[in-house]
Amino acid sequence: QDGPQRKKRKSEVGEVEKQLDILAIGTAVGSILLYSTVKGELQSKLDGGHDSRVNCVRWHQDNCCLYSCSEDKHIVEWNTQTCKVKCKWKGDNSSVTCLCISPDGKMLLSAGRTIKLWDLETKEVYRHFTGHATSVSSLMFTTVKPMNESIPFDGITGLYFLSGAIHDRLLSVWYIRSDRKEKNAVMSFAVTDEPIFVDLTVSEVKEEPVKLAVVCRDGQLHLFEHILNGYCKKPLTSNCTIQIATPGNEGDSTPKPVPILAAAFCTDKQSLLLVYGNTSQPVIEKVSLNTSEPHICLVRDIQKVLSLKTDAALTKVKTPVVNSDTKVLVPGIPGHSTAVKTPASGKEKKKNKRKPGETEESIEERLGALDIDVSKVKTPGGLPQTDSLAVLLVQGLESNDAEILNKVLNTRKENIVKNTVARMPIYAVIPLLHELTKRLQGNPYSASLMVRWLKSVFTLHASYLSTLPDLIPQLGMLYQLMESRVKTLQKLSRLHGRLFILASQVAASEAVQDVPEVNQTAKLVYEDESSEEEGSDDEMIADKDSDENWDEDEEKEEQSDEQDMTVEKEINGDSDLEPENESEEE
Repeated sequence: QDGPQRKKRKSEVGEVEKQLDILAIGTAVGSILLYSTVKGELQSKLDGGHDSRVNCVRWHQDNCCLYSCSEDKHIVEWNTQTCKVKCKWKGDNSSVTCLCISPDGKMLLSAGRTIKLWDLETKEVYRHFTGHATSVSSLMFTTVKPMNESIPFDGITGLYFLSGAIHDRLLSVWYIRSDRKEKNAVMSFAVTDEPIFVDLTVSEVKEEPVKLAVVCRDGQLHLFEHILNGYCKKPLTSNCTIQIATPGNEGDSTPKPVPILAAAFCTDKQSLLLVYGNTSQPVIEKVSLNTSEPHICLVRDIQKVLSLKTDAALTKVKTPVVNSDTKVLVPGIPGHSTAVKTPASGKEKKKNKRKPGETEESIEERLGALDIDVSKVKTPGGLPQTDSLAVLLVQGLESNDAEILNKVLNTRKENIVKNTVARMPIYAVIPLLHELTKRLQGNPYSASLMVRWLKSVFTLHASYLSTLPDLIPQLGMLYQLMESRVKTLQKLSRLHGRLFILASQVAASEAVQDVPEVNQTAKLVYEDESSEEEGSDDEMIADKDSDENWDEDEEKEEQSDEQDMTVEKEINGDSDLEPENESEEE
């Protein structure tokens, strides 16, 4: 009896310390495990509250009270002493992903996509907030007291809180007002990638800025320092960005980035605890803050700090003892036989370098040295070779080799694509679809090539794909990608039509300009001076023409009279005129 009484007295005196030693763990099946870190064993298990995966667990200031939310859309209040459900209510129309308890312990923030503030006494919604487009992953209060000290404080009005969501590069800050009018965020912090870990120092005084540390999925740490004093339209950028990199080995001088996994402020609010490196063996380091520089890169040699030791005796790879009469067949082409050589210890590896005078061996000589029947290799229509496209495609998908995949997937011939897809094994269909989905999001030229592969995969392997139970999540990204492309088709068609009209007009104008210029100088110029001069000129020209015609008529009549007279004289015999007179008469 003495032992249990002594333990009970200790638990009464150090109730807070005891509760700090308990770790609450939510599970995927809906139960919550309470683990004692001092004893190193499971203390109790909370069942019957949730039907689906637990997303978030939060301790209340009252040590025997615990709150949890789940995929089943409900929030549960637990009594950890009796291990029973104290209260359960529906928190959202979709899954509730995050919880946060107010500083005074009377309010609870819950978030799926929209954010709700609950009154814990009545379990009713006190305020609604817009929230994010995706599921909220972090919720925390940034202030303990309102900035405007003139307004009486009721425990919640005038406080600020912070929220972050998955696939969202903006952390939003919300302000709790006395009225229900404003539901949008008052300011936001911009980071380079999706936030995976957020920590902050709570502002207790009006002039004290809030310090925020955000670890992103790309391994960078962003530090913000801002005084919360109302609405800010533009997203705030970080005051300092911290990265960690290796110094670079002697052989490879290029430093490699080391991802930061988490960061937390120390109690002095001037230094940080950084967690970086490998998730199985992380390194924890305390770093003092120096925000005067916008970018800080810490050089850390992780290879010396972390040396993962492997025992050579535990390896499962064994080298067989081969006799001279034994013939070992290597996977690949039939007839390929080679002896398995044991690695000679203590001997240096031969460098594969040719001397200046030597010539390179041909492929036929190499195959002959490997004891491969060359005639079998060259026969068309035989067994599939190891360098065929189907084998190369599977190798590239398994090794994730971009060079091999580019060589295979850039094929333009339809029959080659169909034969390759038909000959590839079934287990490589889903990895190929993932690779094609990734490449469809890139250059439009490569996307046009990937469509041929997609068509062949869906045509030839439709029966296999229809048997997969998780086909919808596997092809969800591809479906969304195709749907977004189809939505823009109508707009692009209109744009194509307008551009075609413009191009045709430009081509027509250029064709007109290419025609040789016609000589536009006038061959006859008529000057119109006045009507009177025109009339007089016409009359003069007409008179002149009539006079000339009159003279010509008289000359013709005289000539005809003379001819008649000469004819009469010849008839009458009067031809005794002198030659001179005849010439004159003529």
